[in-house]
Amino acid sequence: MPRVKKSYTVPCASAFRDAALALAERRGVNVGDLARSVLLAVPEDMVRAYPDPGGPPPGDRETVTLKSGPSQGRPWRRKPRLQVRMADGCEVTLLRRALAIALAMDAGRVAVRLEGEGAAAPRPSGPPPEVLEEIERLRAMIAVLVFDPLPDGVQSRAGALHVLGFPPNARPDRRELNARFRMMATIHHPDGAYGSHERMAQVNEAMDYLRRYLST
Repeated sequence: MPRVKKSYTVPCASAFRDAALALAERRGVNVGDLARSVLLAVPEDMVRAYPDPGGPPPGDRETVTLKSGPSQGRPWRRKPRLQVRMADGCEVTLLRRALAIALAMDAGRVAVRLEGEGAAAPRPSGPPPEVLEEIERLRAMIAVLVFDPLPDGVQSRAGALHVLGFPPNARPDRRELNARFRMMATIHHPDGAYGSHERMAQVNEAMDYLRRYLST
């Protein structure tokens, strides 16, 4: 069975975060793909031996606007971080070192070569055709099933139900809401292959709205 993926919060300096995001954008991937490629190509003991860039220095903070909850719309200063989606069981420091290696490789400071009799065999250039067909089929299904973001956000119970994919007259309990949120977050989290900041924000808004509705 495939390993379950989870989202890791990787604290880092603002400059490191910006450089990793810029590299991922140039390569047309996400930061999780960068870390994963290094961990596949470089022995783990070598990754662990690479200097850890560490977390943000004192005073290095970013300002974000809270998108849900009682403090929605308020600015919040927090430590800079990267969200990295990887298989469960990874270590944050190992992911940070892997991203540091990716940046060093891009800058030409580090080179990775596979050579000699003990070198790993080259990996196939891509998935087999049947896997690609299945991926395209799943992409088409997701494109049909995802909701259209509400232009004014979640303003009503009907809107919240629409965002979470419930019928207009549904009355989901807390257990059903939590199960639906986990499923929606798997699809719409910005770090995922089909992620969307706008849709994920509205999923959070819908959950907040319906949870308040249940508590009244």
